[in-house]
Parts: sequence; C-alpha cells; structure tokens
Amino acid sequence: MWTMYFFFNNTLKIYLPVLSLDPVIGAIAAGNAVVLKPSEVAPASSSLLAKLLEEYVDKSSVRVVEGAVAETSALLEQKWDKIFFTGGTRVGRIVMASAAKHLTPVILELGGKCPAVVDSKINLQVTARRIIAGKWMANGGQTCIAIDYVITTKEFAPNLIDALRNELKEFFGKYPMESKDLSRIVNPFHFRRLASLLVEDEVSDKIVYGGQKDENQLRIAPTILLDVPEESMLMKEEIFGPLLPIVTVENIEDSFNVINSKSKPLAAYLFTDDEQLKKDFVKNISAGALLVNDAIIHVIFPYPKLIVTHANHSAYKFISPVSHK
Repeated sequence: MWTMYFFFNNTLKIYLPVLSLDPVIGAIAAGNAVVLKPSEVAPASSSLLAKLLEEYVDKSSVRVVEGAVAETSALLEQKWDKIFFTGGTRVGRIVMASAAKHLTPVILELGGKCPAVVDSKINLQVTARRIIAGKWMANGGQTCIAIDYVITTKEFAPNLIDALRNELKEFFGKYPMESKDLSRIVNPFHFRRLASLLVEDEVSDKIVYGGQKDENQLRIAPTILLDVPEESMLMKEEIFGPLLPIVTVENIEDSFNVINSKSKPLAAYLFTDDEQLKKDFVKNISAGALLVNDAIIHVIFPYPKLIVTHANHSAYKFISPVSHK
C-alpha cells in the first residue's frame, strides 16, 4: 500500500526545482506516491516542473499541483500520510496546524536568522570575501542559510565595514546596481517587503553602505546597516534579501547571548583564528549546522554537523555523525 506524501515547496528561483525534486526522489524510491505543490512565487520554475514531471514521470506516482493560496489551502484540507514543507516560519505554522487536524506527521524545513560572528583575530580580506559570498553572491541573500546578520565588537566594526566596502567594489564594481552579477529580488511583493525594512523608524539612518534600489529592475544594492534597533523588523524576521545588519557587542563572547536570545537558526557561522573561541562557539550555540571560517559551503558535504575551514585558504575538516572512509 502506498503512502501518500504531500510536498509543499515555498522556496525561490533555482532552489525550487532542486529542493522540490530531492525529497520526491527519496519518496518514490521508497515506493510512495507524491503530490507536489511548487511555490507560486517562482511561476516559471513551477510551470517547468509541472510540464517535465507530467511528461517523464508516471502520473500514478507523482502529480504536480500548481496555484497559490486557494490551491494550497484545498490541499492542506486533505488527509495525507506525511507532509514535507520547505519555506518560512509563518506558512510553516499554517501547515502544521492543518496537519494536526488529521494527526499527520510533518517535516518542516524552515529558514531563519542565520548569524555570523566575526572576531578580530582573522584574515580580514579573506573573511570579508567569504561573508560577501555567503550573503550577496548567494542569490542576493535569498537563501535560507545565507548570512542574515553579523555580530562583532564595537571596536572592530569599523575595520570590518571598511573591508566589506572594498571587497564589495571588487565583486560588483563601483556601481553595483549596474552589475550583471547582482541578483534580482524574486518579485515586486518581496521587493517592497525589503524596501519597507529600510524605511522603518530608526533604521534608515543606520545605513553605512548601499541602500540604492530600483523597483522596475527589482534590484537592491548590497546594503550594510550598523546597530539597528533590536525591536526593528530587520532584526525580528528573516531578511531573505541583500540587507546585512551588523550588531556590535563589547566582547565577542557576548555574541552567544545575542544568538541564543532568538529562535534557533538554520545555520550559525563563526570567523576566528582563536581555538578557544571555536570550542566555546560549538559548546554554547545550537543550530542546524555550525561552520567556522566560511559560510554556506557546508551544504556540499554529505552529513556534516560541524565544519571548520582554514582562515586563509580552502582547506576543510568536518566532524560528522557518520564515519566516512
């Protein structure tokens, strides 16, 4: 007897096909039937998935349902054997509440505010480049494990900001809004959502780099903000865009309290050459993944729990719950 899976993917752009098909492959390989609901936020990707799966996959095992809120709500009213959802916490709560009516098991793959702690004991240029790669080069920050905000000391913050400014010009040029390498925001709704974060009270005057935006082109320049209010929406919700707040603390160890005061992040990053700080970070921070001296690259490893990279070049070692030979 088949198990009926409902896979609901609310991710964007190139991630939609990848994160949709990955769980589908596992489900049908185990002999289950699947109903897949791609995100309407990326309509071209959704349409392509529906077309190709209908053409190449047996309809009796995999069906694709396109649509928006109405279609998703109708699907959630049905009784499934398992629901797998990829997306944000707001919709995740709706999915879980609907599943609870039928006692349906749920897997939630949610995003969050992924922090990056930056110590002063680092190679500053290398660190700045890796932060840029883990924020702006990662689909303009529209990635669930992108760096959401940075924590560093008040004393070191000016040095880090200067390094980021210099390296951003190397990445995107003097006029980033004209760069072919600058990712667009996925749609007008999310553009306006991000733009509204910048005009909130006591936030607009905290911009120390960038801030340019063009709704017609759906582009927002890489933007750095310093010490925005903790109660602002920029610090409360997942940004999922090219805005990077920098939070300052007196001592770098105080960053642990900042991280632990929020919901558990999907990933947490630390940049340091201090071996004791690395140990303290692992001991005190709980996250979906921990990565030292880099960002995002942990997803390429098969079963990582903790990855430590060399501060000056790409040499990796990782601690995994699975033994690899």
